[in-house]
Amino acid sequence: MEISGDVDLAEVNLGRHARRLRLDTLVRLRWLAVAGQSVAVLIIWFILGFDLPITLCFLVIAASVALNVALRVKFPLNQRLSDPQTFALLAYDMLQLSGLLYFTGGLTNPFASLFLAPIMISAMSLAWQGTLWLVVLMVGAATLLAFEHFPLPWHQGLPLELPFLYVCGIWMALVLGAGFIAFYASRVSEEARQLSDALAATELVLAREQHLTQLDGLAAAAAHELGTPLATITLVVKELGKIVKPGDAMAEDIQLLAQEVGRCRTILSKIASLGNEGPGMLDELTILHLVEDVVGPQRDFGVALQISSDGAGPEPICRRNPGMLYGLGNLVENAIDFALSEVSIAISWSEVAVTITIADDGPGFSPDVLTRLGEPYITSRGQRRAKVDEGSGLGLGLFIAKTLLERSGAVVTTGNAPAPDHGARVEVIWPRASFERGLRKVELA
Repeated sequence: MEISGDVDLAEVNLGRHARRLRLDTLVRLRWLAVAGQSVAVLIIWFILGFDLPITLCFLVIAASVALNVALRVKFPLNQRLSDPQTFALLAYDMLQLSGLLYFTGGLTNPFASLFLAPIMISAMSLAWQGTLWLVVLMVGAATLLAFEHFPLPWHQGLPLELPFLYVCGIWMALVLGAGFIAFYASRVSEEARQLSDALAATELVLAREQHLTQLDGLAAAAAHELGTPLATITLVVKELGKIVKPGDAMAEDIQLLAQEVGRCRTILSKIASLGNEGPGMLDELTILHLVEDVVGPQRDFGVALQISSDGAGPEPICRRNPGMLYGLGNLVENAIDFALSEVSIAISWSEVAVTITIADDGPGFSPDVLTRLGEPYITSRGQRRAKVDEGSGLGLGLFIAKTLLERSGAVVTTGNAPAPDHGARVEVIWPRASFERGLRKVELA
């Protein structure tokens, strides 16, 4: 799984551990189940007056109480559970409910629908394999309860015998409900996890780019700190120059030292100005220079890169923006990966908008994913030219590129070239005011 080819998400902790269920969550849910089961048994015995094996029922309920007490004593409740631990606790809940249903009518008991609760929790928190095994366990327990169970608590002398076909209907409803919940809940949870990972990866990229940007401030601070000792060295060199007589063996060395000290002062003055002045010449790029900076590292992959420009009025100038450079670079890299022989980059501008269009002559985007491009983990096309490692082409790079460019004020649209042409086409449009944001006023006047 990769961001751009340099950052491997498999080596980065994006919060997967934090998304595991806490032990306290399952313990609290089990206390709620214990309370509900106890109240239901007491109501049936004392209020409705139905006969049931109340001692056996409370023994089953007491097993959950004992488990909760043991978990509270042995483990910290803020502990995050691994998938096997979560599966084991949910499987216990399934078996405990099965035991209680066994003594109270099996599948004819209306509370048999509670079988779906552990399935829901598993689908939201476990991998699909764990949920599948829990569904298998539920189906086995429901099948056993369809044939073997104590009678449903009812009025004495009036035994309630439900048709077996009705019991089969309940069994089918539970099985279908478990499958439906497991599939859709796991899909919703997986999409949420993928979006969380993708956003975390985006923040990781931005943090690294921000670290590079902060180097200007650190360099300026270092320059100010070095200014005082350098001034002292300059003063000492001048005093030594007065003491040493012309033609002395040390005169030439002192003169060279004075020159180097002057050079150091010039360099430090330039570095110090980075943290105090507005954007300098090296921080501002015309749109053609911006594209050249993006395209330069991509010229060695055997694909022709054609750049064209057309615009009305002066050429747009932007502030050097790491997010913009990264986003455009990722789009160009994707185009090169899937191009057959050529990638074209068309630049245009007007008084109100700046547009960069990146097109390749490859197979284009697949129709089934065209409407979802820009979402994380959407595989857009087939085998890549430059990235053939496992996990590449997951759509995460396009998601990050789109996010970074939209942060700079751009609108990104993706599609395929109209027939009879072929290939992918990505258009990035900025309002000119957004593209030129942060420039020195003197440059724009």
